[in-house]
Amino acid sequence: QVQLAESGGGSVQAGGSLRLSCAASGRTISNYNMGWFRQVLGKEREFVAIITWSGGSTYYTDSVKGRFTISRDNAKNTMYLHMNSLKPEDTAVYYCAADRSSITLDTQAREYDYWGQGTQVTVSS
Repeated sequence: QVQLAESGGGSVQAGGSLRLSCAASGRTISNYNMGWFRQVLGKEREFVAIITWSGGSTYYTDSVKGRFTISRDNAKNTMYLHMNSLKPEDTAVYYCAADRSSITLDTQAREYDYWGQGTQVTVSS
């Protein structure tokens, strides 16, 4: 069992920055691929970014490329999402997730095994 807890959300003006953190407990996440997803009420949970277990590879959805950076510190059992140049359309609840499989970089939420409770990010214009 792995417990994930997001933090770092809040309200920010367009063009601002936030850093989200995802702290894992219970077990190490060093062997898991990790992802960030976001969700707006009434919409499907959307893929944002993925990082492999080693941190050697990353992948982003097109809308955040060049603005968001996913990273991890396995020694701290923590994953991060640095968000720059935030836009109102980035407003959502952001979730971190862990994938027990390290074979593929999954962009579908259903492929992930563990989820945090989410943290709200609100970007105003």
